[in-house]
Amino acid sequence: MTAASAPVGTAPPGAPRGGGNAFSWRFTTPLFMGSALNPVNSSLIATALVPIAAAMHVSVGRIAVLVSALYLASSIAQPTAGKLSEEFGPRRVFLAGIITVLIGGVVGGVGQNLTTLIAARVLIGVGTSAGYPSAMLLIRRRAEQAGLDKPPGGVLGGLQIAGAATAALGLPLGGVLVSAWGWRATFFANVPVALVTLVMTVSGIPRDARVQGSRRARDIAARIDLAGIAGFGGAMTALLIFLMSVPRPDWVALGLAVVLAAGLLWWELRASHPFLDVRLLASNLALTRTYLRWALMALCVYTVLYGITQWIQAGRGLSASETGLLLLPMSAVSAIIMGPISKRNLIRGPLIVGAAACLAGAAGVLFLTTSTPVSWILVVTLAFGIALGAAASGNQTALYTQAASGQLGTASGLFRTFGYVGSIASSAIISIVFHKSVSDHGLHVIAVIMIATSVITLLVTVADRRLPAKAPAVAAVSGPPAEMNSDPATARPATARPATARPTTARPTTEENL
Repeated sequence: MTAASAPVGTAPPGAPRGGGNAFSWRFTTPLFMGSALNPVNSSLIATALVPIAAAMHVSVGRIAVLVSALYLASSIAQPTAGKLSEEFGPRRVFLAGIITVLIGGVVGGVGQNLTTLIAARVLIGVGTSAGYPSAMLLIRRRAEQAGLDKPPGGVLGGLQIAGAATAALGLPLGGVLVSAWGWRATFFANVPVALVTLVMTVSGIPRDARVQGSRRARDIAARIDLAGIAGFGGAMTALLIFLMSVPRPDWVALGLAVVLAAGLLWWELRASHPFLDVRLLASNLALTRTYLRWALMALCVYTVLYGITQWIQAGRGLSASETGLLLLPMSAVSAIIMGPISKRNLIRGPLIVGAAACLAGAAGVLFLTTSTPVSWILVVTLAFGIALGAAASGNQTALYTQAASGQLGTASGLFRTFGYVGSIASSAIISIVFHKSVSDHGLHVIAVIMIATSVITLLVTVADRRLPAKAPAVAAVSGPPAEMNSDPATARPATARPATARPTTARPTTEENL
């Protein structure tokens, strides 16, 4: 492994070689647990909003900020955690995230006012955001240390199940917790999980190598591009405030988002260590298309999770926990599908199947009415379960092969951020359509929007001729190809090989591979 792929130093002691038992349960279990915390917490609090509002003596509308606080914190923290993982070591960032979740769970559990609960949700959002990007980087480096030339599909499948298929578990789990122990249990539930994950991480994941480079605050800020992170955070905050303000759009927030995004673009093109590598996104179009596909799929799937659940509760009088139980088969199907797809490192086929299943499910929503049998509603949601399982696995494997190892942390965080943008956009659509009332007509309007989104996703996927059927071999040396890292200032010193010493045929560019 070169310095380019391991900015925190050389391989840590105890790294497996030759493809031995590199991914034992002691290594993978804490990664899966840490990655599951974010999606579960995103929906866990849904059943607690009404009792929290009563306890805090505020309206349910005001309490909804607890949901948006986690989304906002997560959308910014995911790529930030990835960048920090690349610079300071993924295990350190993973542990810091778990500790932050632990603190957030305690703060929320004992909180006596809305401000404290908002702070707790932000802490939980930031802490849980460290799980996925640092786990992806840990897995990639572990595979390289073991000499694997193919993505570890079984491990990636488990990570995707933990990070995507568990999202629907929050509703029924939250309902059980609130019924048994009250709303504070939705915060305290993070404490035992965080403690177990913390102990397993310390004992099962080897330590990161020592951090190299200057320890001066100014040099560290330059290496992690603190100004770029701040600009990205500002632009994302303004954009999400605009999306969450619908159907009464906050145009000032949108204008601010555009200005901040332009300033971020100007800065990142000049930064020596860009947080958001604009040149990479422009040259590595395969990775950019993966982000686009995932955002579109998230828009469609989360419209189901939010739109259909609201329609079921309003039209049939089911509680949030009962509705969550109705969606559990959808999560189960997606989890079942993710495993074999990821183990085989399949990409193109699952992405096409996922888009087609999403289109079929959206068409099925057109025929739903308040008198529709529950069995038909279940069939429609199962179609979206197939879509989620196939698309999540295919896109994650594509991401793993398209991003250079030294940038996989940030790339994985951005992957999650694009998903959050899609999910929040779905909330905006639902807010507009169901603004006056939840009705069959409104659901059918949402179905038409989902059909259009699915068609676009399917066309983008089928037209992408560079998508391979299976993941290509991933070279052990993981610095980005020269044409993908044209700024010499961003290159790190390499002792194993100079950046220009390798023939251009040794490893094709990502765009050529795909």
